[in-house]
Amino acid sequence: QVRLVESGGGLVQAGGSLRLSCEASGSTVRINTIGWYRQTPEKRRETVAEISSGGATTYGDSVKGRFTISRDNAKNAVYLQMNSLKPEDSAVYYCYADGSSNGHAYTGRGLGTQVTVSS
Repeated sequence: QVRLVESGGGLVQAGGSLRLSCEASGSTVRINTIGWYRQTPEKRRETVAEISSGGATTYGDSVKGRFTISRDNAKNAVYLQMNSLKPEDSAVYYCYADGSSNGHAYTGRGLGTQVTVSS
């Protein structure tokens, strides 16, 4: 069974920084694409960033130039460095991934971590 576990959320003032982490557990898991999306209290969902197994990155327009995604394939982990945070970045951030586990295709997400940016 594959689990994605996020950490690193919290409360920060506008202009500050946070670093989110997500690690996929499971001895046979192989991750292809892994990334982050966020959901606001109004249920608005936005893809934040994702990174392929080859290192190609994609960012949402609202975070380009402020957020950086990276991954550690040895740890099946992904990181999101968030700088110059704005109140509108406040949301629950979810890690998601696709790949395979025990020879079967896998798609899943974590439980989420809250990010709150105060003005």
